Amino acid sequence: MVCRKACLDRFGEHAVHCREIPCFKYRHDFVRDVLFDVFKRAKISVKKETPVNFLTDPLEGRSTLRPADVLVYGWVGGKHACVDLTGVSPLVGLTIGDFIVGQAALKAASSKVAKHERTCSNNQHAFIPFAFDTFGFLTPEAVDILKRVQRVMHSKVVSPKSQDVVFKMIDFAIQKELAAQLVARLSFIKV
Repeated sequence: MVCRKACLDRFGEHAVHCREIPCFKYRHDFVRDVLFDVFKRAKISVKKETPVNFLTDPLEGRSTLRPADVLVYGWVGGKHACVDLTGVSPLVGLTIGDFIVGQAALKAASSKVAKHERTCSNNQHAFIPFAFDTFGFLTPEAVDILKRVQRVMHSKVVSPKSQDVVFKMIDFAIQKELAAQLVARLSFIKV
């Protein structure tokens, strides 16, 4: 069985990162929704899938870039922060060299920063990549966001049970959608 680009291997590695498989976008959206919910539970002012006017092409009069996955109001020195989620498989490009934990997520985050940071900065917004891999690795920027949300949550809701609930919610969202994506492909993969 093949998608348009590659054979689906028997271990399901390609199914984890293929953008042509319908569940790929759903995983991104599910993690985005959980992150949005985490902000809301901490009573931090946010909006998801927010179009930002400075990302429009004046000639076309329409957005040339995707909306911010999550827009956090007043997050960085009073500036709004455009948070862009990116989920990747750590196995992408594995044949090229040695496996380095987090390398794929770090590369994806760097690519997002190069693509969007200047435009956001020029328009008085901060840009924060929230990159993760399907093994659960979070980039330093993602960890910083979650730690800050966790501190805010703890200052408003003091409970020993909520010690690391923020990280557990994100980790569960990543793993749940990865499992759903793999299970959806099982019936199509011949062993």
